[in-house]
Amino acid sequence: MAKAILALEDGTILMGNGLGYPLEVSGEVVFSTGMTGYTESLTDPSYFGQILIQTYPLIGNYGVPPYSITDEFGIPLHFESNRIRVKGYVVYSLAQNPSHWACKKALNEWLYEQRIPVIEGIDTRDLTKKIRVKGTMLGILKVAEEIDLQEIRAKLGDIEDPNKRDLVREVTIKEPIEYDFERTQRIVLMDCGTKFGILRNLLKRDVDIIRVPYDHSVEEILDLRPTGIVISNGPGDPQKCEKTIQTVKELLETDLPIMGVCLGIQILALASGANTYKMKFGHRGQNHPCMDLSTNRCYITSQNHGYAIDAESLKRTEFDVWFKNVNDKTAEGIRHRKKPIFGTQFHPEASPGPYETGFLFDYFIKEVRKLAKA
Repeated sequence: MAKAILALEDGTILMGNGLGYPLEVSGEVVFSTGMTGYTESLTDPSYFGQILIQTYPLIGNYGVPPYSITDEFGIPLHFESNRIRVKGYVVYSLAQNPSHWACKKALNEWLYEQRIPVIEGIDTRDLTKKIRVKGTMLGILKVAEEIDLQEIRAKLGDIEDPNKRDLVREVTIKEPIEYDFERTQRIVLMDCGTKFGILRNLLKRDVDIIRVPYDHSVEEILDLRPTGIVISNGPGDPQKCEKTIQTVKELLETDLPIMGVCLGIQILALASGANTYKMKFGHRGQNHPCMDLSTNRCYITSQNHGYAIDAESLKRTEFDVWFKNVNDKTAEGIRHRKKPIFGTQFHPEASPGPYETGFLFDYFIKEVRKLAKA
């Protein structure tokens, strides 16, 4: 078995077993509280540029299913993109002998194929506590037969912060993709690193989709004659998406229904003149309680984000806070006062996680059809 090291920018050094692919990577070290759904999390483009810690101690026990298991639209059911997006993986125990009827291979085999290094056998919960206290940190993860500790320590001061890059540019599609079933309504999905779950939830509601790159201009989008716009999730600092923000700013001047998910809600806020900020350690997992301020009903939500909207800055816009996080009171949803435009910081498509906020897709499609009849 190979050796592995995880070194954090504050000087913390953790040694463990090396699994996955023998490689050295660096990135932002974050944690997720999800107990299941590791294939969905690993392939979520929002994790691009990050080293992911699983707080749940046993990972990989049901293996990895094949991509050939799809929904009625041909979209893979158990993955959120075509490949693993994290830079590295941190677990306490990685199951080597999975058991599930749909298992095609062990998780470690898949991670090796996708060239993802893994450190196993460290106290992931203690590491999570450190990040909760000190905040998200940059780190280096290396898997090798032999590791030079002094060499790793010397690199800690020069780790590139992935959030200083336009990460969305690295995960968005290059050319538009059509999902055409000859339906009446056509949604333009601005792909900032979209999850398959968003595609699935829209297609299930009898609309066609044109998925476009994140830097598509407003003229190119309107030429497609959409009846609604969805701005997807994605990685990194939303303020780096300058072209997307400008396009959405112009789209806000139309009467088109617009829905933003995760990064998409942050783009909506920035386009309207509000601010965003980096959170101390973010929200990642499938058990985050959010309150609908219009009904006082609480929902358990799936989340994956390290930035949030400055709720105070929304006061100078046409948006109000719609959902609020029960734990830390951060803004989790916004809604336009006059137009059918809204966004959520959590993921109503789940994948993984609870599906109880899927009604928000129904709300969006209702507004789309209402405009079409006008």
